[in-house]
Amino acid sequence: MSTDTPDAGTPGTPGTPDTDTANAAPQQDPHRRAPYAGFPGTVGRTFADSTPHWPARHRAPERAPNIIVVLIDDMGYSDIGPFGSEIPTPALDAIADRGVRLANYHTMPLCSPARAALLTGLNPHRVGYSFVANADPGFPGYGMEVAKDIPTLAETLHDAGYATYAVGKWHLTRDSVSNAADDRRNWPLQKGFDQYYGVLEGLTSLFHPHQLVRDNSPLDIDEFPDDYYYTDDITDQAIKMVKSLRAHDSDKPFLLYLAHNAVHGPLQAKEADLARHRGRYAEGWDALREHRFGRQLAAGLFPPGTRLPDRNYEAGYDVLAWEELTEVQQKLYARYMEVYAAMVDNVDQNLGRLTGTLAALGELDNTIILFTSDNGGTGEGGAEGTRSYFSRFVHHPDLPDDWNPDVEREISLIGGPQSLVHYPRGWGMASNTPFRLYKGQTYAGGVRVPFVLSWPAGLPRTAGDDGIRQQYQYVTDITPTLLELAGLQRPLERDGKPVQELDGISFAPVLRAKAADSTHHEQYCEMTGNRSYYREGWKLVTLHRPGAPYDDSEWALFDLRTDPTEIDDVAADHPEVVKELSAAWEAAAWQNGVFPLQDGRGALALRHPDDALLRRPVTLLPGTPELERYRSSKLISFRSFDVRIDLGHHGAQDAGVLLSHGDQGGGYSLYVEDGELRFAYNQYGELFEATAGPLAPGARTVLLRARAVADLKWEFDLLVDDVPRGGLGPVHQLIGMAPFQGISVGIDRKSPVSWPLFERHRSFRYTGALRSVTYLPGEPAPYDPETVVQALREAAAAFE
Repeated sequence: MSTDTPDAGTPGTPGTPDTDTANAAPQQDPHRRAPYAGFPGTVGRTFADSTPHWPARHRAPERAPNIIVVLIDDMGYSDIGPFGSEIPTPALDAIADRGVRLANYHTMPLCSPARAALLTGLNPHRVGYSFVANADPGFPGYGMEVAKDIPTLAETLHDAGYATYAVGKWHLTRDSVSNAADDRRNWPLQKGFDQYYGVLEGLTSLFHPHQLVRDNSPLDIDEFPDDYYYTDDITDQAIKMVKSLRAHDSDKPFLLYLAHNAVHGPLQAKEADLARHRGRYAEGWDALREHRFGRQLAAGLFPPGTRLPDRNYEAGYDVLAWEELTEVQQKLYARYMEVYAAMVDNVDQNLGRLTGTLAALGELDNTIILFTSDNGGTGEGGAEGTRSYFSRFVHHPDLPDDWNPDVEREISLIGGPQSLVHYPRGWGMASNTPFRLYKGQTYAGGVRVPFVLSWPAGLPRTAGDDGIRQQYQYVTDITPTLLELAGLQRPLERDGKPVQELDGISFAPVLRAKAADSTHHEQYCEMTGNRSYYREGWKLVTLHRPGAPYDDSEWALFDLRTDPTEIDDVAADHPEVVKELSAAWEAAAWQNGVFPLQDGRGALALRHPDDALLRRPVTLLPGTPELERYRSSKLISFRSFDVRIDLGHHGAQDAGVLLSHGDQGGGYSLYVEDGELRFAYNQYGELFEATAGPLAPGARTVLLRARAVADLKWEFDLLVDDVPRGGLGPVHQLIGMAPFQGISVGIDRKSPVSWPLFERHRSFRYTGALRSVTYLPGEPAPYDPETVVQALREAAAAFE
């Protein structure tokens, strides 16, 4: 018998007879790995006979910089100090003073596509984000999922030894898979982040976030403190992540993706921040544009001779002169802008807290800080703005004549937790100074946004460099740029499989030298049929009207070298350029998965057939966490429905909320107070109430019956033990994004349906024996968009 210990990699195991058979190469079972195969040390029967070996731990390059990407939501080009704003932004001013401003940076015109492009370096249609992650029409460009062969910035940095953190808005997970039953394959932790805290969807209340998620788990929250504010909260969480990392590892670099929900609507601000901006906007949006443009010219953001366009005049996007408004309108509209400014102010304050933490850790100089916006300022508030955010954004062809996109609110409540407001598009126009149009359009107002980047240790400003760069760069350039600055190469393979190639190109040379050439020479863009193509200073662009044909008649052409604000359409003077760039757009569209284009047939209303499962009856037991928003909406939207509430025992003194669905933006709740059964219906901010009379002690069955009637309305009936006890209606149905907060049983969580009830009892948990709440969805109404679209498709197919 041999007493020698075999080397690692020698066939056999210690103590195996030294025979020809033993030394022959064994048959390898692919399902059972040899325990010592590939081990560089030696293994004997005891530690004394063995030599240890430890694999090298993978670490980032020495002195690799921290990276912080601050992405704000719906901010226009001129909304921060370094780009001409009057809003105090000292933290951003300091970053710009020691860094670089990209004056000619471009992004996508809408949220999810911009985020997909930023985090992957690929054109968003290739990633599957032709639109926001609230649609599922069944085509590759609308897949709304980052494929495994498209590594995110977080995945690449994590593989290279970085800690990776994300806080705030995600909006890369489709709404239909944002619930606790999803496999979470497109949630932040599955896309390269070690930790996450924030909101998966595209918007939320800043005072009462509708569904916070930590890592992979939705949080079950009944109430927020009265002084809670979401922008402060996500900054607190980010600072804790950084402090915790440094307490455990003093060297490991980190990526922090801080994606604010601000300044997306609904606009909400803390009273202390609001107070600093009282009266600031009494002059109106016309004067504000002039002042901001003057500062932009003085700062050198645009060449001398650049002109400020007239007010937006296009139908549906037009803006009245401020002086044409009534005094009442001016006072109200100015208040809306005060709220917006307070939100920008608060974002900067929180950025200052974060940079202060880095300074205290001695890491500010070796941290890359990038600040930008996902898209331009918005015109979504319409000509008048709104105090009823969700009713303003309902888009249905058959809205009744009495539909009100606004509600009355005391001006003192605007910006607070009882109001969900948005500013008029005149302020969106001012936000986008000096450009035309808004978020959603491919004109400059939708795609040119502020961009500031600093890294004092790695990109020191040289003498005579003002830090302003005029080179064209694009959102897909961010990932390759940050990787190059970190000294990393994006691998060609991941997990043994090839990855998709980048569309973006690093602009590190532009950051280092003012005279460097742009690295991005041409780019297509498309959003809801709005198209553009940029090539070497020329820009071909459309403002597409839904249902209009996609032909060359809608193209406009601008020479951005002499006309950066897109005033003079020279298409008629350069038909050859129009032909060349339109052909280039068509080729790029096929290459990147842009088709099919929207054609006015309502395809975005269609959903995956499996979504029909979300309309099955569901029974919720006491203690069930709040049902997710989209899941909840499928039980009631555009249809009749019943809700059966089974009370095991109701005592004479028992009280509280039996059922709630929604918030201050719209919803309904059923509750017992002072011995009476009561129903509250919040119609987009307008509160209706009904009583069903006393609820006698004992076991009871309460039925809430909603009947879908004409003009997009519901009529409600209340029954106790099958006996009619009153009702309410007709009232406008809650559709679109309302109710924005999901269904809760036995309590009204977070933002209340009824503010007066909240003031009396807070979340008002029911004290009796609630057995269950069962939703029984009915058939869809004839005006259900999915039903209409499907009927049109079936009719068209019958004639083919």
